[in-house]
Amino acid sequence: MEVNQKKINSNKKEITYTHIENGSPAVCFMFSGAGYTYEKPLFYYSTMIMLQNQYDVVHIHYAYDKDIFKHPLVDITKVIVNDMNPVITEVLQNHEYQGTVFLGKSLGTIPIINGIMKSNRFMNSKMILLTPLLKFDSIFEGLLSSSHLAHIVIGEKDHHYIPGKIERIENKTNISMDKIPHANHSLDSEPLNTSRSITMLEGVMNRMEGFLKNDSLNIG
Repeated sequence: MEVNQKKINSNKKEITYTHIENGSPAVCFMFSGAGYTYEKPLFYYSTMIMLQNQYDVVHIHYAYDKDIFKHPLVDITKVIVNDMNPVITEVLQNHEYQGTVFLGKSLGTIPIINGIMKSNRFMNSKMILLTPLLKFDSIFEGLLSSSHLAHIVIGEKDHHYIPGKIERIENKTNISMDKIPHANHSLDSEPLNTSRSITMLEGVMNRMEGFLKNDSLNIG
């Protein structure tokens, strides 16, 4: 296994990314949350799941001011997409990958839903969306209009868990929904319970792996 940190200059801005290579035939691009980085449990174990299932992994590193959410979502999307696209292009130009997966959490789901899933370029790619920001109507509408295969993980105690929206998304045959009882936006147990949080995390990883391995969304 090779782990290389690389830099790319685009739009007068330096973007770094970590490329974990196993010589695999497919790659997973990951997009972190605003404060939820790649060292934290959901990304640490998602990375392990990907490597275990013969995917190389790319962690795209970006950091934005907390005030980013004061801007319109269309502007937020543009900023992140402009940062991630050069990395995706460079990786895919330099490697002959046969398949791609995109995985994001919270802020990191914005460029996937409002960028990648609005394009036909990655029509055959799978999308894994951890705690998507469903309070934003454009995020919700983007999911409803997309025909990409997607797997959503969201806690029932998450402030973005909106039952009416969840129900409509669940009616789509191309999207699987993993609803976690007692889980907050970090997918930790609420109220705080360490052992239950670990058990929930194990379940999330098992179902994510099931989504990766199956073209059918009836993964239970």
